Amino acid sequence: MKPIYLDYNASTPVIDEVAEVMLPYLQEFFGNPSSSHWYGIQSKRAIDTARQQIAQLINCQPDEIIFTSGGTESNNHAIRSSAIANIMKGNQIITSAIEHPAVEKVCEFLSHQGFDIITIPVDKFGMVNPEDVERAITEKTILISIMHANNETGTIQPIEKIGKIAQKHKVRFHTDAAQSLGKIEVDVEKLGVDLLSIAGHKLYAPKGVGALYIRRGTEIPKFLLGAGHESDRRAGTENVLEIVGLGKAAEVANRDLVAHQLHFQAMRDLLFDKISAKIPCHLNGHLTKRLPNTLNLSFPNIDNLQILSLFTLVAASSGAACHSDSVTISPVLKAMQVPDELAVNTIRFSTGKLTTPDEIEKAAKLIISELSS
Repeated sequence: MKPIYLDYNASTPVIDEVAEVMLPYLQEFFGNPSSSHWYGIQSKRAIDTARQQIAQLINCQPDEIIFTSGGTESNNHAIRSSAIANIMKGNQIITSAIEHPAVEKVCEFLSHQGFDIITIPVDKFGMVNPEDVERAITEKTILISIMHANNETGTIQPIEKIGKIAQKHKVRFHTDAAQSLGKIEVDVEKLGVDLLSIAGHKLYAPKGVGALYIRRGTEIPKFLLGAGHESDRRAGTENVLEIVGLGKAAEVANRDLVAHQLHFQAMRDLLFDKISAKIPCHLNGHLTKRLPNTLNLSFPNIDNLQILSLFTLVAASSGAACHSDSVTISPVLKAMQVPDELAVNTIRFSTGKLTTPDEIEKAAKLIISELSS
């Protein structure tokens, strides 16, 4: 029997509406979008449509969107290219202690290239204090990169407030919105960001495709060198098939945002109510300013082996990686100062579009049975 899937923050399935619009681009519409003949024109039109669909989702202009291979490339492009573009202005980059490795590792790399990386701490709920960000800004600050919502705890960061601070000090601002798109409103004008990263496989589109929002007027050199694809901003023949899928996924997310929010939260809260009524547990993350689908729980006095065995029944994510001779605790939980004895027994559950009440009922019974034994 397949485990019940409650790991939608890790990856989402390609939904039927998305798969259906992709199918013709496997064989019928195979042209190179840079070609001027009929076949190329069909592909070019499909890309233009997808660009419009994503622009509508985040409230920007279509020409402010470039397509990438996913969230990791988008984050790398935003941060590394911003560092290169602004090297004559300064060398300081501000980020947070709870970033995804696709941001954290880029900053670590840049620290070895002469850049000064300032890491802002978070509170017990995993939230950055905008005042800490402002205090860290100097005349050498060239970029702020703070994620929109955390992938582990779901805590939503005060991006709008940080955006106003960035604008006040004329500092470029990037946010990784891979987890928030399709779950909460993402409006680049309200957020005040200059760069925003998108990952397709978190949005019911395929893996291997993403996008980067670049506000008009934001100078950013090419991340990949070659021909003049994507308005000469990202070389490489476009992945038409998956771009079409990402565009449709963005359209569905925009159309069904409120319905999805209500469903995600209902399923999440039902799971929490069932588990917490039977097993002592600690909720990690903000109580209210949290993604509607994310439930991060620590279980005191539970053997870590019980956590591992649970994953054969319920597909979820652990708060710690177990090795042959050690246990590595999530840096996010460490940054939140979750005690080690709790952090090692942490599970992140994340609900999705396809989660049903019946699945939640069954999952809760399995979790309670496994962790109570």
